[in-house]
Amino acid sequence: MKTLIDFMRHGEPVGGRRYRGKCDDPLSETGWAQMRGAVSGACPWDAIVSSPLLRCAEFAAELGGQRQLPVTLDERLAELGYGAWEGKTSAEIEAVSPGALLRYRRNPVQCRPADAENLDEFVARFSAAWRAILAAHAGRHVLVVAHAGVIRMALAHALDIPLNNMFRIEAAYAGLTRFKIEGNGDEAVVSLVFHGGRP
Repeated sequence: MKTLIDFMRHGEPVGGRRYRGKCDDPLSETGWAQMRGAVSGACPWDAIVSSPLLRCAEFAAELGGQRQLPVTLDERLAELGYGAWEGKTSAEIEAVSPGALLRYRRNPVQCRPADAENLDEFVARFSAAWRAILAAHAGRHVLVVAHAGVIRMALAHALDIPLNNMFRIEAAYAGLTRFKIEGNGDEAVVSLVFHGGRP
């Protein structure tokens, strides 16, 4: 049995690039255009699962309504929590703590911002969401609308990438990452089909 899961990052939110985390900003006009353009008439999916945050959920609802696809929201697909960095731009973070961003990207396990979500907890909730998606949609093609952190975690999970290296993976606005899962349960083999592509 083969299951396909496509992860799609949301488009640009209102306020531009920030360490947004759990901040619930909606998509900007540019963000809507990015996501609509990314699917541009293609719809290979059988169902949609989305983060509940507005920048994902509103597009998922629109696409599901247009294509008559069931849409499920899953709290476990929310973005990684950035604690003290929530809502701040890179420039704002660097002004307060020079070099903090590079230290975090080199070692997010040990150099996370104050009050940020623990990566082990992020792994646990993502893994639970992944298992739930596979259980509910085995043998189907599913679109997951989520965040850069979730997509990085999916790649780390599928390809056994160490957590300290996950922030070396870029995830573009409205980019798609496709995984093929062959088999079931612990015996399943997960393959990366493409990253940052189109449907």
